Amino acid sequence: MFISHRERHRGHRTGWLRAAVLGANDGVISTASLILGVAAAGAPRPAMLAAGLAGLASGAMAMAAGEYVSVHAQADTEAADLAREHAELLADPEGELKELTGIYVGRGLSATLAAEVALQLTRHDANAAHARDELGITAAQSARPVQAALASAGSFFVGAAIPLMVAAAVAEHLLAAVVSITSLCALAILGGVAGYAGGAPLAPSALRVTLWGALAMAVTTGVGLLFGAVA
Repeated sequence: MFISHRERHRGHRTGWLRAAVLGANDGVISTASLILGVAAAGAPRPAMLAAGLAGLASGAMAMAAGEYVSVHAQADTEAADLAREHAELLADPEGELKELTGIYVGRGLSATLAAEVALQLTRHDANAAHARDELGITAAQSARPVQAALASAGSFFVGAAIPLMVAAAVAEHLLAAVVSITSLCALAILGGVAGYAGGAPLAPSALRVTLWGALAMAVTTGVGLLFGAVA
């Protein structure tokens, strides 16, 4: 009697999780850096908020467009590979069966068992067997352009809104310090959540994102100070 048990894996989250983490991370870092750079140059609060809003809108659209185009290119490549494999299965089924058998032998099965496994999987769904074991394409991890674009744009908007709302709420003489602190805290939380969702250790994930965010904000602030001094 075969008894199954449920296992919790995270591979199905790869597509949207990558896009969401990238979008939120970019939203916090780019908007906070933009606000700090403009503030360091001596611009008044309305100019900072206008720059932040422009960065939010353009960044969200850029993230959506970039994710859609890049992931769609991946989807097109996968579709072309699947179509080619399907044509090869129709043209030379015996050759494809031997190829699949060779894959399983390479993974450690005996020749006899590999041939039986290849035959059974081919009879069940030859296209799926070759997509999974020859091309490495599975339904859980296949490219989804619209999902990636929406996840990236939405998360960028949420991330960018954090430093923007802080900049609008705090006193102007505290703006740089409070925006920096809240943005770094947001990045640390984001890194921890991403690590948890992906099954990775929380501390290294949080530290990695926070350090890169701090570096980006420091560089942009330096640029703002430089141009402010020149002006």
